[in-house]
Amino acid sequence: MAIDFKTFNTIVSHLIASRFPILLRGRHGIGKSTLVYQLAKKQGLPVVERRASQMTEGDLLGLPKVKGKVTTWLPPEWLAQACNQPVALFLDEVDRATTEVRQGIFELCDSRKIAGNELHPDTIIFAAVNGGQHGAQYQVGEMDPAELDRYTVYDVEPTVEDWLDWAKEEVAIEVWDFINQNHQHLEHNDEFEPNKVYPSRRSWQRLSDCLAKASTNGNVEFGTTTYHLSCGFVGFETAVAFNDFLQKYDRQVTVEMLINDGRLDLTKDWKINDHNAMVEKMKAKAIFDGKLEDNQIENLAKYFFQLPSEIVMVLWQAMAQTEESTYNIAKLWATEVDGVLIQDYVVGILNAK
Repeated sequence: MAIDFKTFNTIVSHLIASRFPILLRGRHGIGKSTLVYQLAKKQGLPVVERRASQMTEGDLLGLPKVKGKVTTWLPPEWLAQACNQPVALFLDEVDRATTEVRQGIFELCDSRKIAGNELHPDTIIFAAVNGGQHGAQYQVGEMDPAELDRYTVYDVEPTVEDWLDWAKEEVAIEVWDFINQNHQHLEHNDEFEPNKVYPSRRSWQRLSDCLAKASTNGNVEFGTTTYHLSCGFVGFETAVAFNDFLQKYDRQVTVEMLINDGRLDLTKDWKINDHNAMVEKMKAKAIFDGKLEDNQIENLAKYFFQLPSEIVMVLWQAMAQTEESTYNIAKLWATEVDGVLIQDYVVGILNAK
């Protein structure tokens, strides 16, 4: 059974405390490596990353040296660092490694030592593979039960919301808005045709970085250039949809238009999905993390009266989860729209549920 990133983050502290190796299995480009780096940062640990698929026995064990009448091993730099100080040791692509390297990693995970070199007590081991339930789509080796038994194994399948939460400060707003309104284009979830380019979470970040770099080198008009750039990262079908979205982007309603300028006329024909996308934009911009101005409170109150009841609850929950929720909600409660207190309106909807 797969686990999303949000759920995994609620349990990973217990795994880290136990110092047992953690194996993340999942499709390419979903953010396994990013997750490891985030977890290491929270623990205050540097990441020592090795691609097991590119290692030889010498890369794993180091070089022999004669000490008296016996031979010992000089550890490679990465192993010496993991033994001498606390690190997050990240072994990527383990199921693409040679049998000999995997046997060495087997010992490292099982006994936390190899060739006489013992890991620091506070070093954490992470590993990542593409195998598991999606293994048939990749050129990887199977991991037998004894090998898997040396890890705590998690098949990770992050949700779109996992990506949107992470990406709000990591990708261009145009990319974030497109995925927020077109979840199906975030990544390919079906069988892969040989040699065909598909979108992935990784490719969207790379496309965003490329577009940002292109913008710094001159104005990039939405059209032929962005289409051809996108094709190379996310494939033909998604590039067509993304480029069409970009060409209409200047007609997108922004949070500022709604909250600052009170342009409620732009939302009068919206459906539930449009309103849901706007609430996600508000959360991404963290507008509720600070104290709203009086005109912003008034515009927000008016917007509440336009919302379907389901989105009223979503927006209410988004406000209630912020540090300034008490201030903003108190101000909102006391606001009237056409003689009706917003408090009475919202509470009536919540009670009806």
